[in-house]
Amino acid sequence: MNLDDIRRQIDTIDRDLLDLLSRRADLVHEVGVVKKRDGLQIYAPEREEALLRRLIEMNEGRLPEKSIRAIYREIMSAALALEDDLTIAYLGPEGTWTHQAAIKKFGHSVNYSAQTNFSDVFDQVARRAASYGVVPIENSTEGAVSHTLDLFVDSPLHICAQILVRIEHGLMASIPREQITTLYSHPQALAQCRGWIMKNFPNAELIEVSSTTKAAEIARDKASQGVAAIGSPLAAEMYGLSLLEESIQDRATNTTRFLVIGEKPCPPTGKDRTSILFSIHHRPGSLVKALQAFDQFDINMSKIESRPSRQKDWEYIFYVDLSGHCDDPKVAEALEELRKHCSLVKLLGSYPDAGE
Repeated sequence: MNLDDIRRQIDTIDRDLLDLLSRRADLVHEVGVVKKRDGLQIYAPEREEALLRRLIEMNEGRLPEKSIRAIYREIMSAALALEDDLTIAYLGPEGTWTHQAAIKKFGHSVNYSAQTNFSDVFDQVARRAASYGVVPIENSTEGAVSHTLDLFVDSPLHICAQILVRIEHGLMASIPREQITTLYSHPQALAQCRGWIMKNFPNAELIEVSSTTKAAEIARDKASQGVAAIGSPLAAEMYGLSLLEESIQDRATNTTRFLVIGEKPCPPTGKDRTSILFSIHHRPGSLVKALQAFDQFDINMSKIESRPSRQKDWEYIFYVDLSGHCDDPKVAEALEELRKHCSLVKLLGSYPDAGE
């Protein structure tokens, strides 16, 4: 078989694929009509994750899991856009890691709305100016994003899904490396590259800004002053900067976990994570008794963080991630037992424990 024969077969397959996608789009439109009629939410992360898992299990071809997810992410993004005019709020500006996380989850076919701070992301969703929001919650190198944690205390929103993004920072500038005297970036990015900076630019002035994208913009505008930025390759591309060095983060596995927030809870998928916050009575042994609720019902606690309550000095709110869904009998019993030892227990959400 020669090259032309192979290409003709590919063309035939492409025509078949387009026809199948069109038929799928017609069915998706009908799904949207039914969901609106019955008052169901358009975005269903539990259905999405179940579909992806099933497709990956069925796959016997050459395409790896990563490619299957990427292809169907865009197919599902187009489907969401057909079902409703979705808007996703995220911590901007355009090109930030949060923006990239949002695209990884929702694809390129929905609308995106950049917000200037974490509070605005929550507010946009709460006021229904946005369908969902995307915010960072923790980084594998630098730990929890405290501002996001604090906002959950008073927010009525639920966690609907999570997104894991491998963070790879680069040194970007429009000047030669030897002319760099100042480095701009987001505080988290500077912290994640601390070792590399000390080794390569020990005398450089480090200036924190609101985002890595903003840092790239400043590096472009202040190149004559010896300014460079640390951020994503996308930010370098957006502002016409050269990537002088890639993957400069101190840990090769540097990963940030993002959350999707929305109005409605997510049904069980069979492989879920539950996030809660609680505050204990100010009595000896209260924290131990509270945590024993999870041991009593054999519930794995994968994360715990504490934050000042901001209501009284030296009182704290604890944030915990659990394996399982709040509707699972054991998880429900553990939460009921937890309430006996706490002054406050708030369910933030149960959602697919996806590792994409």
